[in-house]
Amino acid sequence: MNLPTDQCDRNDVYAAMCPCRDMLDLLANKWSALAIGALEDGPLRNGELRRHLEGITPKVLSQTLKRLEDHDLLTRTVYPEVPARVEYELTDLGRSAAIPLAQLRDWVEDNVTAPA
Repeated sequence: MNLPTDQCDRNDVYAAMCPCRDMLDLLANKWSALAIGALEDGPLRNGELRRHLEGITPKVLSQTLKRLEDHDLLTRTVYPEVPARVEYELTDLGRSAAIPLAQLRDWVEDNVTAPA
């Protein structure tokens, strides 16, 4: 990801113009966090991701995967087959982001009670 260096002279998510905020915004998004989690065990195809991420629309999944790819958190590989096979896989940066996101998901599952 190419971050504009003229907007912020330090990596500080509290600084208004810091490009760190773009990454924070992306990772704090529910579908991004869940897509990264779904890819922790290895590459998946679009349909596998859609089934795993219950409730996501095809449009939102496509937008989410594109943003994650644009930020170098995952790679998209197209295999020259008929029909074409496309797989998504976490990059090293994506795998490093998956660690704190997994802890957050675990915390949510352990601490949020079902409504009465």
